[in-house]
Amino acid sequence: MSTRTLYLFSSAAPPVFDIATVIEDAQADGWDVCLGLTPTAARWLSDSLDGLAALTGHPVRCDYLMPGLPDVWPQADAILLAPATFNTVNQWALGITDKWVVGVLAEAVGKGIPTAAVPCVSAALAQHPQFERSIGTLRGAGAHVLYGPGGFVPHRPGEGNPAEYPWRVALDAVRSA
Repeated sequence: MSTRTLYLFSSAAPPVFDIATVIEDAQADGWDVCLGLTPTAARWLSDSLDGLAALTGHPVRCDYLMPGLPDVWPQADAILLAPATFNTVNQWALGITDKWVVGVLAEAVGKGIPTAAVPCVSAALAQHPQFERSIGTLRGAGAHVLYGPGGFVPHRPGEGNPAEYPWRVALDAVRSA
């Protein structure tokens, strides 16, 4: 049985602190996991980056490579963006690729790489008119956005419980990709 490669991308939201467990769960599902983080998520996990690289067997990435340098990651068979913050969802939908993670996600649309995303936003941010447009744009481009019943349901500001984040639903979505 060959191993499939999952790019696990995470933004800076509280569920990111459970990422080691999520990596282990994905590996138990048969994935070779490569972890990519937004710059803020990388800063939040700075004390854990070496351990996360050892866990995955790949360097943790959060920035574009210098031109001419080879990519040391294998090609992705699927991508999971979770947790996906308000900012990351909107940047991806709008094609604003100043962050490496968003650049890879934008290219995944054109490359046909199966992609799932699980937002992590407060109900207040979810009311911003651009957010619904962004969710619709991403779904229209073929991304499986797990938002609403059966996925992530927004919480009131300051009342989110990271332990309730739907990691298993997210991993099941990319497994079926």
